[in-house]
Amino acid sequence: MALALAEAPAASIALDVEGVSHRYELDGKELKVLDNVSLTIAPGEFVALLGPSGCGKSTLLRLAAGLETPTTGRVLEDGRPVTAPNPDRILVFQDATLFPWRTVRGNIATGLEARGLIREREYRIDEVLELVKLEGFADFYPHQLSGGMAQRAALARALVNDPKLLLLDEPFGKLDSLTRLRMQNELLDLWKSAGFTALLVTHDVEEALLLADRVIVLSDRPAAIVAEVRVDRPHPRRRDDASLIALRRSLLETLGIAHDV
Repeated sequence: MALALAEAPAASIALDVEGVSHRYELDGKELKVLDNVSLTIAPGEFVALLGPSGCGKSTLLRLAAGLETPTTGRVLEDGRPVTAPNPDRILVFQDATLFPWRTVRGNIATGLEARGLIREREYRIDEVLELVKLEGFADFYPHQLSGGMAQRAALARALVNDPKLLLLDEPFGKLDSLTRLRMQNELLDLWKSAGFTALLVTHDVEEALLLADRVIVLSDRPAAIVAEVRVDRPHPRRRDDASLIALRRSLLETLGIAHDV
């Protein structure tokens, strides 16, 4: 998947999370989810978030996407406050969430249609279909796709908007192991060719180390940053790389998991 987006390459943005705390009201009680989280992501950087289930990783993605506003602190896109959703910042979920009554092409077109850009940018649909290797499946419906193909369609739906920041909430979490490995490689190729900034939530330590420039470890809820690891290895990375194995052991210990896992 080395095809570049020649006509309209996606620029990347810087993302700054400054002293963000966040809480919800649940049955009249306060549920604190994030605790004074500060994080800077450089333009074009690939960052992975690790942490216990339910600690607040997905909430941080929603704040970055502009779907929610922090209780305290602020989130900045290239120095500007994030106050609402924007096509520059696209969130991809674990479930492909495709519209079952629309074809692959129709699903990919939804963002352009919503923005009134379908006539002038319809050509981008064919470009991203080729980019995610679904050019032969444009007229298929979601129920006719495998899990990996559906997630490719979801990525294409995001990429057609030329996002500057791609927010990924365990996008491969429900795929079988072989499909997951293929999709990891394909995501890496997409990131290299399109040039967006990427923020990935994952529970898979190996996935984080294979993909990300930097891995951020969050504590249990309310989440605070407890560790930050830079992965200074060129791509493509090998799972049997001794330095990655050592980093994996260190991250598992930070997460409170036995070193022999």
